[in-house]
Amino acid sequence: MRQGKQGGGSVQAAEAIAVRVAAEQALELVELTLTKAQQGKTLCIYIDKPEGVTLDDCERFHKAVQPLLEAVDYDFLEVSSPGVDRPIKTLRDFQKHRGARVEVRLFAPMDGIKLFEGNLTAMDEASVTVALDTGEARTLPRKAVALLKPVIVFEDDEE
Repeated sequence: MRQGKQGGGSVQAAEAIAVRVAAEQALELVELTLTKAQQGKTLCIYIDKPEGVTLDDCERFHKAVQPLLEAVDYDFLEVSSPGVDRPIKTLRDFQKHRGARVEVRLFAPMDGIKLFEGNLTAMDEASVTVALDTGEARTLPRKAVALLKPVIVFEDDEE
């Protein structure tokens, strides 16, 4: 949807508006990004709720938030679900995924390894701990983690 907004509104202002609208609709604001491309600036808002968001949820949120973002400089507004493999970023995300199978990608290799897979056992502000299939628990500094996300296992894969 072409918006053609002008002005110097900030991402922080957009985030504050999105948080409020999400709360009013019993949704969680997962992430808000503003990306620049040749076609223009895209303001992307990711929302979620415990049972998952629907297309109707995204449409209702879009219609409620778009008029409130007049002061924000963007060309396109997208509202989306973060998806089932949404990255685990916050301690709240950790609570939802404790014990789940995860993939941890590092910015740089540690002991020659850049990708770890195992069960998420602990996470705090400083570190992430994963129980590897070898039985070893690996604690990694959060600042070294480029991506932490659930591993999606499809029923056909469980043979």
